[in-house]
Amino acid sequence: QVQLVESGGGLVQAGGSLRLSCAASRRTFNKLAMGWFRQDAGKEREFVAAISGSGLTPLYADSVKGRFTISRDNAKNTVYLQMNSLKPDDTANYYCAARGGLSMDADLYDYWGQGTQVTVSS
Repeated sequence: QVQLVESGGGLVQAGGSLRLSCAASRRTFNKLAMGWFRQDAGKEREFVAAISGSGLTPLYADSVKGRFTISRDNAKNTVYLQMNSLKPDDTANYYCAARGGLSMDADLYDYWGQGTQVTVSS
């Protein structure tokens, strides 16, 4: 079992920045690929970014490329999502997730956090 706890969400104006964190309970954290997904009310959950266990391979949705950066600190069992140049369309509940291999498919992830709300005002 892996417990995931997100933090760092909040209200920000368009053009601003936030950094999300996701702390994992598992000691073999470096064996897990980590993903960030988001879901707004009435919409399907969508892929945002993912990173391999080593941290060497990041993946991004086209909608966030050049604005968001995913990273991880395996010594702290934590993955981060730095979000810059935020837009109102980025408003959603953001979830981190974990699985054994890197993927953009939410259905393949085994463990999920509770989510943290990000609201971007215009």
